[in-house]
Amino acid sequence: MNMRLKLAMAIIPLGIIIAAVPENTTRPYKLNAEQMLEEVKEGMQFVSPDEVAHMLVQKDPSLQLIDVRDKDSYDKFHLPGAINIPLADILSTENEDYLNQDVTMNVFYSNGATSANEAWMITRQLGYINNYVLQGGLNYYAETIMNPQKPKSTSPDDEFARYDFRQGASAALGGGNLNAATESAPAAAKPVIKKRKKKKRVAGGC
Repeated sequence: MNMRLKLAMAIIPLGIIIAAVPENTTRPYKLNAEQMLEEVKEGMQFVSPDEVAHMLVQKDPSLQLIDVRDKDSYDKFHLPGAINIPLADILSTENEDYLNQDVTMNVFYSNGATSANEAWMITRQLGYINNYVLQGGLNYYAETIMNPQKPKSTSPDDEFARYDFRQGASAALGGGNLNAATESAPAAAKPVIKKRKKKKRVAGGC
């Protein structure tokens, strides 16, 4: 794949996401479009379903899943321990303490990846850290973790090791059924996040 095609593949989704981002009327953005493009090209915002599944199985307290779908979709099913912050409310001041902190690793997810990417882009433009995106969203998570496909007999050993892990994670997290996983993990209360202390401006200067 040539460089021009790679760049086009990064820019086109970025343009779609920027066009869909709601107008920010509450606070100024800290990153511009060029800076965002650089981060998008790196793809550093994505967390794989395997990594999320591993953290869920280990009950890792540093993981905070954030479902950015509407409340009805969240109530029907959601990943274990996820809280609901709909994309439409991402700029609400009441959610700032959950999104602008350095205590947990927030992972946004939606059915696909577009809405979660929008949430990440907004929070990144605001200068927030520790926010990421579940690669592929719920659909890809269900396909890879909850219903893993057995590799072909000629597949390399690492694919079989990955399949074995996914089978184990699937059994631990609902046995191939997202709804079953949700039933065992009722809607989570939003965690208590300590507010970050704002740094005092240094007196004097230019």
